[in-house]
Amino acid sequence: MPKRTYAMRYVAGRPVEQIFPGSARPLGRELPLGEPLRTSKFLRVMVWNIFKQQRTNWLSILKKFGKDSQLILLQEARTTPEMVRFATSNYLAADQVPAFKFPHHPSGVMTLAAAHPVYCYPLREREPLLRLSKSALITVYPIHDKRLLMVVNIHAVNFSLGVDVYSKQLGPIGEQIALHPGPLILAGDFNAWSRQRVNALRLFAHKMELQEVEFLIDNRSRVFGRPLDFVFFRDLYVAEALVLATRASDHNPLRVDFLL
Repeated sequence: MPKRTYAMRYVAGRPVEQIFPGSARPLGRELPLGEPLRTSKFLRVMVWNIFKQQRTNWLSILKKFGKDSQLILLQEARTTPEMVRFATSNYLAADQVPAFKFPHHPSGVMTLAAAHPVYCYPLREREPLLRLSKSALITVYPIHDKRLLMVVNIHAVNFSLGVDVYSKQLGPIGEQIALHPGPLILAGDFNAWSRQRVNALRLFAHKMELQEVEFLIDNRSRVFGRPLDFVFFRDLYVAEALVLATRASDHNPLRVDFLL
């Protein structure tokens, strides 16, 4: 029997909460409006595959580059005591989808937010060759104009023949996006290292009516000359998009300021 997919929610001063698909209120206009994401003029989003925190300076870089970000979307984030302490002391909620344990603490996508989500939907897809899982997480947050912002944090499958499994992982995400009429951010490590994967990803973005963030100085981490990390969006405006150089991971972080 396959393992059930779930998310773990970390909030300061509260027990860790386990959230299963379908346990949250169904996605739609009836979602409750909580406290909105705290923003001034911009909504700052950081996206980073943190390489399981295997390099010594990951925390200092996260503090430096994540400063003033209302959302941090991490891939390969391990729930070590240091990570949980950073998340709960700087953000109102941190949601992680455990993909696998490495070696003692679960690793997977993690979304840190300056507001509590009103919707949470975890997803996992098994790598067909390595038999390890990759995860994705869909969360929804209220913003200042009373709209709801959907945030999709994804770590795409890496080792597969063809693009069938790659496209399969995007399918349930597309179903969720289709139910959401408002602004949206889709970002993460898409492992788009082949022409077929890039084509499948851009076809998916086109079908979902998403725009791709472009980086003027594009220092994104690459394999076979193709970038792995992307940010897509809808019903938002890009004010600034940067790739931040660091050796604290095998990926460079992305930072995007959206004008709401």
